[in-house]
Amino acid sequence: MLYNNEIIIKGRKIVKGYAEGKAIVSKDPISFLGGVDPKTGIVVEKNHELEGKSIAKKILVFPYGKGSTVGSYVILSLANRNLGPKAIINVESEPIIIAGCALANIPLMDRLEKSPIEVIKNEDYVIVDGIKGLVRIKKFMRKTIPKVKNKNDENILK
Repeated sequence: MLYNNEIIIKGRKIVKGYAEGKAIVSKDPISFLGGVDPKTGIVVEKNHELEGKSIAKKILVFPYGKGSTVGSYVILSLANRNLGPKAIINVESEPIIIAGCALANIPLMDRLEKSPIEVIKNEDYVIVDGIKGLVRIKKFMRKTIPKVKNKNDENILK
C-alpha cells in the first residue's frame, strides 16, 4: 500500500491505549446490539452504510453510538472473540460506547480538532494514540497505471 501524506489531529482520550490499522468509516451511528453480529463482527443493520462489512481488527470511525446499553457487552463479546475493532474514533462518544470500550480495553477517542468522518476515509492507515491524545492519519494513495501505447497507438495496459 502506498501512503503519501500524513495528518495529525489532537482529540480527547477516553479509553487510553494505542492501536493502528486500516480505517473503516461510517457517517451513520452504530448500534452494537442488533446492528453488529457478535459472532462475526459484521454489520447487519439493514440499510446501514457498513451493512455486510466487518469491523474486526479495523480502526472504526463513526459519529456516535445508539441503541441499548447491552451494546456495551456486545463490544466486549466482540473483543473476546478477536472480532472487535482495534480502536474507535467518534465525533462524540456516548455512555454505551465508552463503557464497551472500557470493558474491552479498546482505545477510544472523540472530539477531534477536525471531524474524523470527514478527514478519515476507508483504507486510510490510522494510528490512535490514546495515551498522548493524537490520531495520525496516513492517507491511502490510489495508484493509477499509466497508459502505455505501442507503435500503432494502441493501449497495451488496460
